[in-house]
Amino acid sequence: MRWLVIEEGYTSVSPPLIIVVIFSLAITFISFALHAPPNWTLVVTFLLAALSVSGVLFLILEMYTPFRGTIQISSDPMRAALTYLGQ
Repeated sequence: MRWLVIEEGYTSVSPPLIIVVIFSLAITFISFALHAPPNWTLVVTFLLAALSVSGVLFLILEMYTPFRGTIQISSDPMRAALTYLGQ
């Protein structure tokens, strides 16, 4: 139980890093949009790219909290291993 509490309390992604990454990606997309003529192909492409990047960021952030959040893994194998090690 101690390791579970330690593992869930640890986060290595700092909020300033996430803000800088999102800001740099926004600037990149804006710079691409400045040099292209506006049309529906451009809008759909940027929408799909933004959804893709946001999905990747979401999955990376979810991997830091494996026992809680939207995507969860079971803690039963870890508990079984700790029980086995405790014998």
